[in-house]
Amino acid sequence: QVQLVESGGGSVQAGGSLKLSCAGSGYTFSNCGMGWYRQAPGNERELVSSISSEGSTTYVDSVKGRFTISRDNAKNTLYLQMNNLKTEDTAVYSCAACRVVRVSGTTYEYWGKGTQVTVSS
Repeated sequence: QVQLVESGGGSVQAGGSLKLSCAGSGYTFSNCGMGWYRQAPGNERELVSSISSEGSTTYVDSVKGRFTISRDNAKNTLYLQMNNLKTEDTAVYSCAACRVVRVSGTTYEYWGKGTQVTVSS
């Protein structure tokens, strides 16, 4: 049974930092591309960052230079270091595993339940 469990969310003031973790189990972690998504109330879900099985990374423009995605295959854990947080970063952050390309677009096979990040001014 595949499980993705996020941790590290919380409340922080603007300018602060948080580090999210996502522990994966039930699949071959090192073989899968992974990503961090976020969804704020009233907004569509957004891919914040992704990392391939080889370590190639992508970031949405709004977080470039502030967020860093990384993975530790030995620990089956995905990370998102978030620095210089802004109020607009407030959202539920979810990790996703095993990137797949379908006719409808690119998505992921497995999803975590998410962790809340709240940034106050």
